[in-house]
Parts: sequence; C-alpha cells; structure tokens
Amino acid sequence: MSASSSDTGTELTAVTMGIDRFERDHAKGDSLLDGEGLVPIYIGDDLVEPRSYAAWEEVFGDLDALATRPDVTADDARGVFLQGMIRSVRTAARLFSGEQLSYAEKVRDLVGAEAAPTPEARIAELSDELDSRLTAAGFVRGDLRARTEAWEEARAVPSEKLEGTFRELMAIAKQRTADMIFDTADYDMQLKPLRGVPFTARCGFIDRRMDLNVDNAFSRAALKHLVAHEVYPGHATQLLYTRAEAAAGRSPADALLCTANAVTGCVQEGIGDQGVELIDWIEDDDDALHLALRSLKSAVQTTAAWRLMQEGEAADTVADYMRTVGCGQEAWVQGRLRMASHPFRGPFVPSYFAGNESVRRVREAVSEAQRPAFLHHLYAQVHSPESLEMFPIDAKAAA
Repeated sequence: MSASSSDTGTELTAVTMGIDRFERDHAKGDSLLDGEGLVPIYIGDDLVEPRSYAAWEEVFGDLDALATRPDVTADDARGVFLQGMIRSVRTAARLFSGEQLSYAEKVRDLVGAEAAPTPEARIAELSDELDSRLTAAGFVRGDLRARTEAWEEARAVPSEKLEGTFRELMAIAKQRTADMIFDTADYDMQLKPLRGVPFTARCGFIDRRMDLNVDNAFSRAALKHLVAHEVYPGHATQLLYTRAEAAAGRSPADALLCTANAVTGCVQEGIGDQGVELIDWIEDDDDALHLALRSLKSAVQTTAAWRLMQEGEAADTVADYMRTVGCGQEAWVQGRLRMASHPFRGPFVPSYFAGNESVRRVREAVSEAQRPAFLHHLYAQVHSPESLEMFPIDAKAAA
C-alpha cells in the first residue's frame, strides 16, 4: 500500500504529528501532557513529516477536510477506525486549545472507551475467578484481599534477583515473539528500577530501557506480564512492526501513530495486556492466577477513575474501593489515583480494560488457521476497539 500526499493515512499522520509539535512548542509550561506530547514515541519522521501549524483554527480546518473523505465516511472497519481517530484527535486539539470537557466526554471521544464504570456483574465474575485460583493454590484464609496479599508475598521475587529474572524472561519472550509474531532483531531493553512514580512499568523505547516501579512487589508471573506488555510482544514490538510495515508501504502511514494518546491507545494497551496470551506463554497456575488478578485490577481501576472524576467521589473512598475490591498493592492504588486525576491522562485509565477485552474477544474467536492473519492485522495497522472487533471471524471458529 503506497502512501502519497493524497493518502488519508499519510494526511492523518501529518496532521496528528503537527498537533503534537504545535502543542509541544506553544503550550510550554501550560502543557496538558507535561512535555510528553500527543504521540509520545514517533519513529516516522523520515516517512511522514508533521504539518506546520500557527493556529488551532488551521488544525480544525484540516480535520474537517479529512472527515469528509470517502474512505473516512465508509462503514467498513477502516472507515470506522478513521472516524474514531479523527474524532479523538479533534478532542485532543479541543483540550489543548483550552476547551473544558467532562471526564465522560473525554473517555468517549478521546479514548474511544465506553463512558461508564465497569459493570458490577463483570467485576463479580473476575473476583470469582481470582477466588477460585487462590483456593486452588492453597490460599484460603481471610478475605480476597488478604489471600491475594499472602500469595503475592509468597511469590515475590527478592530484589537481588529482579535483574536476573528480568533477563531470563526477556530472552524467552524475545524468542517466542520472533517465532510467532515478529523478529525484533537486535532490539533489547535494560531494566531501570524506580521509586515514587505513578506507573507500575513503562516502555522507554528510545532509551532501550524498561522502567519498573519497585515500590511494588513482583512475582515471576507479574514480571513476565510486564516484559510481555512493555517489550515482547507489547509496545516495543508493536513500534518496530508498524515501522517496518509502513516503511515497506504495506500498511497505511497512520500505523506510525500506534503510541498516540488517542483512540489507538485502547488496542495498544490491549496488545500489551494480552501479550502473554498472544505468544502462548501461560506456563503454570501462578501465571493463570496473576492473569485473574490483573484482569480484576484493570476492571476495578476503570470504575475507580469514573467514581473519582465523573461522580466526584472522595479520593479516600475510591482508594479503599481499589484496595478491598481490586486487591491492589498501595503503590498501585496511589499511582492509579494520580493518573486518574490528571486532566489529560485520566480518561486513559479505562483504556487498559477496554483494550484488553477487545483484543481478548477477537483472539479467542479466531481459528488456529486464522491466527497468523489476525496477528498481522492486529500489529500492521492501528485500530479502535470498535474497528478491531470487525475483524472477519472464520465461521468454523465461531461455531
């Protein structure tokens, strides 16, 4: 798929990166993104140059023109994505230009997730799954939170063994990713322990490091998930894959926007959270138990952010909900509260659960024969949850 100046993907990428540069250059100390930018990691400067802007009116004019293109107004998966992405980028520009929006509007229009808390029935289902896993593992004394804490304490990797465990897991994940999804060649990351940060882990793609918040305790299963989420086959792999496909002309240029703080973020986080499953790396009961715990925490943090930012519930009450129902360690509770209260990053708290559920549903529905095509579709393009779930499922798999 060649990109020309008239190609919608190329135009959308140029406009989006133009917004990124304009916001960075002109917001200065008032930036909603604290210097991170609308697209935190962009490795396509030699493929698509950012549009140059001098005023927000120019941005909105270009977005209006993009929105009328035939491929954007189409009702196929590509059209659905493009409509959602343009709406998302427009919402970001509205916020950058000083407009005030409710938390619900930002979740719906910027992030592309459902503007609602996680259904209580789904949280109950995930709690029951965690309960069953803990019981099977022999952790039966106390309430769900106490049993989770006991399991995490029993399985915690000692600080002096974190680096060695990380390197072991990185080697395995890299090989499985090469075998099943994409060969990342000589790309590698080093571990950088941090304290007092609002995230559990972060992909430092350019610096080739994985930041890890060691205020939390980590089991081997938890570290495995983070390696998969941030590096192989998660964020770093997605960046390398989309860059290769866009450079070869096989993917629309907007694949280069995979890290955008926009509607693409849901599926980006979904790929990360489904990373272990995407490379078929559930090895033991601890892996399955951690998956159950992580899914519950993701669902709970979505509701917590909604209660805090949309309903105005007190932070102390929301924090207690995250501890008791989400069974989260204190560093996670405080970090998620900090993220939720941020005027731009806050609405992205639901992106983890929304993206994980979307990628999971399609992954579980495809047949083994379809799996390679699904993985290429998942990585070679960017998606919204809605457009991803339009992937054509083999009738035999759905039966």
